[in-house]
Amino acid sequence: MRLAVYNVENLFDRAKAMNLETWEDGRPVLEKFAELNSLLGEISYTPAARKKMADLIIALGMEKSDTGPFVILRRNRGGLLKRPQSGGVEITASGRSDWVGSLELRDEPINEHAMRNTARVIRDLEADVLGVVEAESRPVLKAFNDEIVAAVDGTPFRHVMLIDGNDERGIDVGLMSGPQFPIGRMRSHVDDRLPDGSDRIIFSRDCPEFEVTTASGNRLLVMVNHFKSKGFGGKAESDRRRKAQATRVAEIVEERLAEGWEYIAVIGDLNDTPESDPLSPLLQDAELTDAFEHPSFDNGGFEGTYGLSNPGNKIDYLLLSPKLFDKVEKGGVIRTGMWSGVRPKRWETYEELKRPQDAASDHAALWVDLDI
Repeated sequence: MRLAVYNVENLFDRAKAMNLETWEDGRPVLEKFAELNSLLGEISYTPAARKKMADLIIALGMEKSDTGPFVILRRNRGGLLKRPQSGGVEITASGRSDWVGSLELRDEPINEHAMRNTARVIRDLEADVLGVVEAESRPVLKAFNDEIVAAVDGTPFRHVMLIDGNDERGIDVGLMSGPQFPIGRMRSHVDDRLPDGSDRIIFSRDCPEFEVTTASGNRLLVMVNHFKSKGFGGKAESDRRRKAQATRVAEIVEERLAEGWEYIAVIGDLNDTPESDPLSPLLQDAELTDAFEHPSFDNGGFEGTYGLSNPGNKIDYLLLSPKLFDKVEKGGVIRTGMWSGVRPKRWETYEELKRPQDAASDHAALWVDLDI
């Protein structure tokens, strides 16, 4: 069987702030969105918090309207704010119970060439079981599988599953599998909390466990992950979040091994490099081995999996339990949907990929063939 993982970076629609030319262009918007959303969720609003909320609403382009260029403030009931004729914004609510509504990122359609190139990568993977990172929802993932993958002469997966996670931007993790690889029991970890008494949620998205029965009758446990990004927020806090996530995943792996599971795969975009301290609980302490380390794994001449695939851009992983690693026959990387640069081109790409905007994703797709 072939196990694969791919960060598709959304399939049909993506937050406008995440769809700008570079990540740095959208980063300030996402940071302000996260800060305002956090303040709006407070039980009571202090004068300082109300002033900060007003400043952020203006900075996000919503001084005159609840609809800004990148963000929408939905107010269903109650009073949150007023906009004086003289200008500015005044927060009138004293706390979260005074109003009903939400803060949302605005979406826009994905470039059609990029969408089809994503489908081509999925087609060319020829995976039996595929972990998907940054998909909007199960209905979207199923529609993409049924319609767009089929449109590029790919074979749609029989089974499609995605459990909504903790991220409000529509970037969840899921699993697709072929007819001989049904998905059985599932377990979500969206509510796992830090053990420090803070009651903070561990996973930025989720760490779903999917039980897959192989064509040979073996049980494979797949955990799909997308760890905290380095993209916004302070480095110390981002590192702390990723380390907490890696620690919790390592604990789950240890628990499952103790329960008798032999074939376990932790796959996904972990947003950090192999030698990093945040990932050490998984890559150094846990009973898992990176598929890149297998002698039959072909990395295509590049150590990285993101951007231009430099060594410092190795952030996507197929981590395998000892007995599963022993079952690896071969593996590799598909980069034909990634922008390859121009002078010189680092790898061959699809004919339809003529501009960076046409790239299927900034991430490579990884795969391994397993004799199970």
